Order: sequence, then structure tokens, then C-alpha cells
Amino acid sequence: MPSDNVDIHPHVISPDEVRYPRDPLGGVLSDWARDRPVTPAQMIEAMDEAGVKRSALVQASTCYGYDNSLVADAVSAYPDRFAGVFSVDVLHEDAPEQIRMWVGKGLSCLRLFTTGSTMPQQAGWLDDPRTFPAWACAQDLGIPVCVQMKLTAVDQLKTLLDRFSRVAVILDHLGSPDARDGAPYAAAQPLFDLAAYPNVYLKATIRNVRMIAEGGGPFEPFFRKVVEVFGASRIAWGSNFPTSDASLKRIVEESRGAMAFLSETDQDWIFHRTAEQLYPALSR
Repeated sequence: MPSDNVDIHPHVISPDEVRYPRDPLGGVLSDWARDRPVTPAQMIEAMDEAGVKRSALVQASTCYGYDNSLVADAVSAYPDRFAGVFSVDVLHEDAPEQIRMWVGKGLSCLRLFTTGSTMPQQAGWLDDPRTFPAWACAQDLGIPVCVQMKLTAVDQLKTLLDRFSRVAVILDHLGSPDARDGAPYAAAQPLFDLAAYPNVYLKATIRNVRMIAEGGGPFEPFFRKVVEVFGASRIAWGSNFPTSDASLKRIVEESRGAMAFLSETDQDWIFHRTAEQLYPALSR
């Protein structure tokens, strides 16, 4: 198993609820944050066991809301192992100020959380004009924006892609497409249509791998089409650890196994080179 993996979607949780108070978006703490918390130090141990050299820690929105202090402290404590992805309330007028503050603390990417395990409905505010100052700030700073959304919001996303064409936009979990219908994957066509936007990058996670596995279909046809349409240099891998009940090592093995049919060059892009381009801090 290669040991040069770079992970752009793990989460950390602290047992110290005084220093890092919990304030989940939507008001509901996610089950994994309660049942399978992983501290930054434990994350390093898991990374070492799994052959993950560096990670971009993603703010646990369903635990800490917009308080990115734990991610910032982890990046400060382990700058050779972590980069950080933060969230702010992009509908608030002080969003640009908040973005600059967290970037000043060493974090590398803004994330918009519009749906998730405790917020299953797709939010309608993604392309609200009140978010434009935050997008403009990200564009000025040259940082990527990570978006967790469903493909039902693809038209909202296109508005932003057209307006902020210099922002690298990373689509969490490939936009959560449904690939269970099999080739040519008509249900996932809104995802493939986004390849026309050169600033769109994809984050392929264990959630996508397991969706195909649970549907009983083979991995190769779907992931081959994703790579052929977007190119491996626009795809990066993320574990989503510890949201699923599996070790990081097991997640790496499952993810690598699902992509094993790809060329070595394509695997290199997906499992570390694209991440290092999106997050220069990960290429140290």
C-alpha cells in the first residue's frame, strides 16, 4: 500500500468542551462526533498507521459550527502534518473579516456546509447575493472554497462558478451523486456537466466508494467515467474519517482498492498531487 497519501477530508474533535464548546449547525450534534471522536494527536497516530503523510482537517460543522479554533490549534501544533479548512457564516456581513482572520491563523480553505447528516435537506442560500462578499474575499486571497451540497443545488453553484471564475471550488463527496443506476449514470449527469467549468475540482471520499458497494455495482465503470470526464488532476481523495465506523487504515485500503484499476499516474494525482496543488501547505 503506498504511503504517500494526502487526505483532504478528515475531522477532529476535542474532549475539552470548555476550551472548544460544541455548537453544531442545525442544533444537533452528529452521532460520529459523540461516539467516535478523534483528537489531533490521535489523528496523527491513525495517519501513521494508514500511510497518510498529511491531512487537511475539515471543520466539524455538526459539532463546532463556525468556531474553527480546534482546527486552527491543530494546524499550529502540527504544521508539518496538517492544513486546515474552516467555515464562517457567509450570510453575515462580517464574513470577509472572519475569512481573513482564519486565514491569518494559518487555515487554507473556506468550506460551505449546506447539507449533511444532521441537516439532510439542501439549504437554499448557496447563491444568495449576501454570500458574494465572502466569495469575492476568497477570490482575492486566492484560497479554494469547498462546498458540501447535493446535486439538486447545481444551478445555484453554476451562478457562483460564473461569477467567481478564479476561485477553485472543491465539491465534497462528488456532490453526493447517485450512481446506483449503472452506466451511463444518467442520475449523475449534473455532476459530469460541471466538468465544463475549469475551476471545479472533485473530492472523492469513502462515502462515494461505499455508495457503489452498497448498490452492488462494480467500482471501475463509475470512477473511470469520473476520471475520463474531469481528469485525475482535478480529483483529490478524502477519507471522511471518523464519520464511518472504520479505521483510517481500512478507509485507505478500501479507497485505494476501488481506484486500483487506474494508472499509477492517475492514482498519484488523486491520492496526493491534486491535494498538494489545492493546498500548498500540504506539499511541505
